[in-house]
Amino acid sequence: MSHSVTVTRTTTTTTTSALIINTGYLKTWPGLLKLFQTLLGIVVVGLISYYYRTARIVSHTAETFYLLMAVTFLVGTFLILVSCIISISTASIISKTIFEVVYHTAAAIMYIAASVTFLVEVNRWNKNYSEYEPYMAAGVIGLVISILYVLSAYFARKSYRGL
Repeated sequence: MSHSVTVTRTTTTTTTSALIINTGYLKTWPGLLKLFQTLLGIVVVGLISYYYRTARIVSHTAETFYLLMAVTFLVGTFLILVSCIISISTASIISKTIFEVVYHTAAAIMYIAASVTFLVEVNRWNKNYSEYEPYMAAGVIGLVISILYVLSAYFARKSYRGL
């Protein structure tokens, strides 16, 4: 006894312009570290930028180097953070590449160098200058950010190696 079977396939394609926000990324260690690096970077750039013109120092070399490193890694980290938040695939793919390992390692090294150079220069000033305390705070925050970048490099290396 034979039966006749008819199979019908329907393919539906839909497109959407909705922006899906990956809020779950901010609940991960890499996401939280990038968020804190960005927020603390904003504080550092704000402090240095605000007092930059009023500082009564002969040479702005250490201050300019520190500001340059702070702005560079603030923009870079912010862009990575935004990319991972607005794209689920970016958050999963970028962590498996060597880019994050190299970026966070370079950021840690450069931020440590800039912070230490800046703190040494600030300590040479007389403590009576009005910029001493905000600059000292900015230098210490830079060391904290350096530690956050070291932790980010560690997590990026673990993710890259698949550990």
